[in-house]
Amino acid sequence: MRRDYYERIERAVKYIHDHYDEPIHLDTLANVSHFSKYHFNRIFTSVVGMTPMSYVKKIRLQKSVYYLTETTKSILEISNLCGFGSVSNFNAAFKQHFHMVPSDVRKKHQNRNISLDISKNQEEWSAPIRYTYANHHLLRRIWSMNITIKELPDYEVAFVRHVGSYLETYYAWNQLNEWANRNGLYPPEHDFIGISLDDPLVVEEFACRYDACVTLPTGFKGEEDPDIQYKTIPGGLYALYQFYDTIDKLAIAYQSLFGQWLPNSEYDADDRPCLEFCMNNPETDPEGKCKVHLYVPIKERGSSSGG
Repeated sequence: MRRDYYERIERAVKYIHDHYDEPIHLDTLANVSHFSKYHFNRIFTSVVGMTPMSYVKKIRLQKSVYYLTETTKSILEISNLCGFGSVSNFNAAFKQHFHMVPSDVRKKHQNRNISLDISKNQEEWSAPIRYTYANHHLLRRIWSMNITIKELPDYEVAFVRHVGSYLETYYAWNQLNEWANRNGLYPPEHDFIGISLDDPLVVEEFACRYDACVTLPTGFKGEEDPDIQYKTIPGGLYALYQFYDTIDKLAIAYQSLFGQWLPNSEYDADDRPCLEFCMNNPETDPEGKCKVHLYVPIKERGSSSGG
């Protein structure tokens, strides 16, 4: 990993350590580390190995164990000192991870009988952050064979929005395909593009938004339909990765792009959504695989645009 990228991740990590007792927001961490607000959660998770908010909780719980075992502060005081906001939030987070409530830890410690589960869980969470400089030249060589830098134009599109699990986006695609067929919008003249607008690691599954889009010709006047909306997809600089595998592997491709290629490239993620150009129909593919041209929005590192 390039040293400058490492140092920016470290800024976010340091901010969490220094402000764990205060409310911490993703936008603040993105600003501190000068990463895209739109993609920060995915960048941090791909590099560190856990979401930013999971890392915040990790630090808060580690600090709480210290206060429980090394001080006489009350449970209420500790919950406030560690940024949980309330005793109920503190108890719930603590029990979820350690399988006991904070008062049990204090009692066991006073009786010299603290459970090994505490130390085991602490060890698991104390594992070193997984980013590393090692093999970054090899990674760069591998990714340089698979990533193409492209300048895309703006696209006028019609789309159907799906709200819910990303595993059920076929509902939106079925609606869009029926409308596109009635209006003579077929590949290869027209592209079908999927856009995931929310990160499922941040947004509840039922609230995730996804747009199934088809590109439109200039001056297009289509059949009116209450489910069809229109918008412009912004063009610009993108990194293209040509994916061909089963759909469940697409998440791994995203993780590799944000966790391996970007840190070792000359680019940062920009504040635009990723675009998934659908290049085949998996139902008719001989191996049941989907072919996706995955475009990640980028900017030259050091550019001030997009955060």
